[in-house]
Amino acid sequence: MVSERELLESVPTRLWIGGPVDATGGGTFPVHNPATGEVLTEVADATPEDAVRALDAAVAVQQRWAATPARERGEILRAVFEAISARAEEFALLMTLEMGKALPESRNEVRYGAEFFRWFAEEAVRVHGRYQHAPSGTGRIIVHKQPVGPALAITPWNFPLAMGTRKIGPALAAGCTMIVKPASETPLTMLLLARLCAEAGLPDGVLSVITTKKSGAVTGALLDDPRLRKLTFTGSTEVGKKLVEQSAGKLLRTSMELGGNAPFVVFDDADVDAAVQGALLAKLRNGGEACTAANRIHVHSAVAEEFTDKFVAAVRDSVRMGPGADPDTTLGPLINADQQATVSELVQDAVARGARVRLGGSTPEGPGWFYPATVLDQVPAGARILAEEVFGPVAPIVTFDTEEQGLAAANDTRYGLVAYVFTRDLDRALRVAEGLETGMVGVNRGVISDPAAPFGGVKESGFGREGGFEGIEEYLSTKYIAL
Repeated sequence: MVSERELLESVPTRLWIGGPVDATGGGTFPVHNPATGEVLTEVADATPEDAVRALDAAVAVQQRWAATPARERGEILRAVFEAISARAEEFALLMTLEMGKALPESRNEVRYGAEFFRWFAEEAVRVHGRYQHAPSGTGRIIVHKQPVGPALAITPWNFPLAMGTRKIGPALAAGCTMIVKPASETPLTMLLLARLCAEAGLPDGVLSVITTKKSGAVTGALLDDPRLRKLTFTGSTEVGKKLVEQSAGKLLRTSMELGGNAPFVVFDDADVDAAVQGALLAKLRNGGEACTAANRIHVHSAVAEEFTDKFVAAVRDSVRMGPGADPDTTLGPLINADQQATVSELVQDAVARGARVRLGGSTPEGPGWFYPATVLDQVPAGARILAEEVFGPVAPIVTFDTEEQGLAAANDTRYGLVAYVFTRDLDRALRVAEGLETGMVGVNRGVISDPAAPFGGVKESGFGREGGFEGIEEYLSTKYIAL
């Protein structure tokens, strides 16, 4: 295993456009370690001119990449999967250094993120069309699928590898070229991935990575260019709305995976111990910095006291806060000081309105952007924490008395990404799952993400799907040929 310093020195820090290149003007910006606040390294700060350079490269090879046999594209993706797997510990440590998450979380993300390359390596050869006689008898109907064209992916900081691979994998499998603009907080993982793709045989220009602190100007230059044919974004609903507005002028094809406010609903017939373990996973995976994290825990009043007591004990016994690279750590720091302040503010608002702190609840002193695992109960309906995405290790618990009340409370949000339901009653499970206004539902499960399943939401959680058989469709156009 390489040391932290050796690893950082091995990661590209320039833009990746057909290989490493300097940003126009030579600008750079720092990448920080959330556990200490110290600077890890400096990376290139792209300009709008650099974005156009990346699009020039993508356009130049688009036709050739689209014409590359699907089997060859798939073999390259499979080779990248093998390369990531072989260097899993390096990727895990790199993500921990730049994002802060505990090493076990980073290792899980490496396995999950790499799997998108394996899944879409197999899907590349399974893009199907259709041939049929016209019902009128006047000819034949041919339905043909072909790549959309050059795509832009804007990825968030919370899953530095997986949020990229689940966009890159289907785009490349479909025959699209792609430009990735990773979050400025966590650019290193994507730069390392770009180099591995090149080493695996991906032609120059098919995948570019542009790192920048000037996101609006850089992505704006691409959205204004008619040669760009697709935008895929994972991030906040507010930013997603702005990107949709920017892309509307050219009717750019878009897919948006946006914010969440996931309800975790425990009914009176649930296996309480199983629900507690599910809540631990759904709330504390990735330190709560996940759009799929359980944001509100709704518990039937008949089992609320038992569930809360057991949940508090489980959190107290299982969570160890500290630097992510420490082998004993299970909960690392938040991404930055702003996120730390936001989480603290939401907790303080809830407490001021009458919520009770059962565990945690205060910002620790010392270096780094830490916040402890926190459990609140007796949270009143007006608390901001029930309406806003927490993105931190805070679990607010509220109660309900009937199935109808529980379902209504779960749906009382502008978001609709995922929901979790715990019940022993199969009829209730199906009834509630169908009644939930979300794109995904976990029944008696605290983690549902799977590369073989379609990931995405409804309402203000966005549109489009990533993963599964559906994921590659986002990068394909349908052409009708009348013969």
